Amino acid sequence: MTKNETVRSALSLGVAANLPVLLWGAPGTGKTSAVMALAEQLDLPIEVVIGSIREPSDFSGLPVIRDDGTWFAPPRWAERLAAAGSGLLFLDELTTAPPAVQAAMLRVVLERAVGDLVLPEGVRVVAAANPPGIAADGWELSAPLANRLVHLDWQIEAAGVAEGFAHGFAVADAASVAAPTSGQIATAKAQIGAFLRIRPELVLAVPDSPEGAGRSWPSPRSWEMAARGLAAGVANASDEATIAALVIGAVGEAAGFEALSWLRTLDLPDPESVLNDPHAPLPDRPDHLHALLGAVVAHVQADASESAWEHAWDVIARVAKTTPDVAATSARALASQRPAGANLPTAMLELAPILRTAGLMP
Repeated sequence: MTKNETVRSALSLGVAANLPVLLWGAPGTGKTSAVMALAEQLDLPIEVVIGSIREPSDFSGLPVIRDDGTWFAPPRWAERLAAAGSGLLFLDELTTAPPAVQAAMLRVVLERAVGDLVLPEGVRVVAAANPPGIAADGWELSAPLANRLVHLDWQIEAAGVAEGFAHGFAVADAASVAAPTSGQIATAKAQIGAFLRIRPELVLAVPDSPEGAGRSWPSPRSWEMAARGLAAGVANASDEATIAALVIGAVGEAAGFEALSWLRTLDLPDPESVLNDPHAPLPDRPDHLHALLGAVVAHVQADASESAWEHAWDVIARVAKTTPDVAATSARALASQRPAGANLPTAMLELAPILRTAGLMP
């Protein structure tokens, strides 16, 4: 797979996972065409909004006096997306948007809110930008806006361009990309959380320079986006390069490469096999145990059955014999997933000291 194909694949996964994606690249390299083709493949209406020709009120709403107070009226492009119920909002030439407009975009990107109008969940956000050095009157992205986006570097290769001129430019099959399930997202979050337990200094690392702060960097928000990207990759059996593009695009190269390297060493057993086999081998390392128990709790949440919930307590009891602090953390999460009518298993009662430590028993 070429670099451009990897980025296209990562873009499709990001849209499927409802991640706001930003394509960085030089002018005239096909970013806009790729986004238009993606919307066509997904049969989604698309609204193109160019930041340099917009005012802050085009995103924060224009104040209108009504009998019951002030209404921040949304622009027509937002009303059309809301009426359609789904669509793709394409924020083009993002680095030409002045700082005041970038500030007004924050709620649009993160909360899908335009003035007093909340866009439907089916509306996806994709942006494109030229590096400020080659953009017309370009600005660096503000750190708050940059941290709300998954950054992908749009790359073209001479051979691919030549092939496209000769035989037509290929379009990835975005329509076949599946959204990650809630269970897959929960498992990915558990794995990212286990990694951050051993690297707490990477939870938040704001770059010192405006250039660095205007790209991807680690924060609790961007780690959550990385987890969703990881889950989308698992849901579609994507290759490592595509998953890496999303993870690094969310949290930056340094933190992303380290997380991906740690994830490669996990090699965890399947949560369902651990639940069904009381003698299944468990990892030795505490960080791997954190990841496994997180995956087990995520599986129980997705399964929602009494038997899965009860068997999970047996797994936690096994872990408690060697690493009670790990067991206490997962016990709190598992207790909150108790199905209606489920009995308290014997293993849970045997864990009374651990549950008291977790604040789940008096």
